[in-house]
Amino acid sequence: MTGDDSALRERALHALRTVRDPELPLSIVDLGLIYDVEVDGGAVRVEMTLTSMGCPCHEMIHEDVRAALAGLPGVAEVEVDVVWDPPWSRDRITPAGRQALRSWAIQA
Repeated sequence: MTGDDSALRERALHALRTVRDPELPLSIVDLGLIYDVEVDGGAVRVEMTLTSMGCPCHEMIHEDVRAALAGLPGVAEVEVDVVWDPPWSRDRITPAGRQALRSWAIQA
């Protein structure tokens, strides 16, 4: 990964923190839905999951991820892959995410 790719990856992760789960007051990063972000030139590939296979917000989250990344300078292409292995669990929630959920009186 070049220095430019590394910088774009960091900007992509920052942008993904602005994408909120529609059902919980958390970013998809703090919820632990983002498994990987790869950058190759202007192409950004995100590997992510959802809290359940039947998530009714699948399309909304997918489009929010694409929009957040497509708006970044230097991004020419965005690929979002939803994977189910490993399955999501509450263990993936970040410490900041757990604190935010507690402040909303949601047990994490």
